[in-house]
Amino acid sequence: MESEIKASLIALLNGIKLADGKIIVEATARLDDIAERGRSGLHPQLVHFLERRSYNKALMFLGGETDIPAGICGGGKGQSSTI
Repeated sequence: MESEIKASLIALLNGIKLADGKIIVEATARLDDIAERGRSGLHPQLVHFLERRSYNKALMFLGGETDIPAGICGGGKGQSSTI
């Protein structure tokens, strides 16, 4: 399933680079479907990236990178308290 995700991510990012709406829509729909079907068998961090549409981070994760930058929801970093 991870190879299917990786291929879809590459297609999506290429579609974005080319500004090809058809590719973008198809690849995004495919990724949403894969994430939904494979939720229980996928690594939770990969599911998180796919659900949040952090596609570059998902591709980094699948490539084995360990230094993936934290986003807004990255363990409370970047969030301020109002209390």
